[in-house]
Amino acid sequence: MVTKKSHKARGTKQDRMQRKLIKRLWADVPNEEVWSRKPPTAGFTTIPRGLRHVMQMMDDMSKGKPLSATYFTLWCWARDAQVVDVVSATELAFESGFTGQRMESTWRERMRLLEQIGFIRIAEGRYGPISHVLILHPYLVIQRLHAAGKVQDIRYNALLQRLDDVGATDLEEED
Repeated sequence: MVTKKSHKARGTKQDRMQRKLIKRLWADVPNEEVWSRKPPTAGFTTIPRGLRHVMQMMDDMSKGKPLSATYFTLWCWARDAQVVDVVSATELAFESGFTGQRMESTWRERMRLLEQIGFIRIAEGRYGPISHVLILHPYLVIQRLHAAGKVQDIRYNALLQRLDDVGATDLEEED
């Protein structure tokens, strides 16, 4: 089991090793051109390291209507409570990759699919039928979908392996 202290120490050691690697392999790249989420940089979010696996599985389930770009846009707008206030559906639709006359209606359709599959919850409010979005724990959603036979074993097992790689215990059963 990874403790907070050992996790922090490991992260610090890994950070030092990676900074050393950057200096050795890419010495010509100035520090300010290397992304850092530490100040003065702003405008970042925290995402689960297994998110790419989750996004692939949701696209597999969506029958030719990819959901991952719309879902990722929500993550980019969410704060730590995982709530997105949809002040501008047009802006979110555009950031999700939709353009043209049907961009908002296509985005709304994808949002409803994300809700039907179980990744988000939607509430109406002063901005319309999709005013507030709650992003649910993606690993637990995938676990339920896998148990229901809607996620391929190979994809689910790859996610579990990635969670093991990063020390995430979200899906481990308690003894």
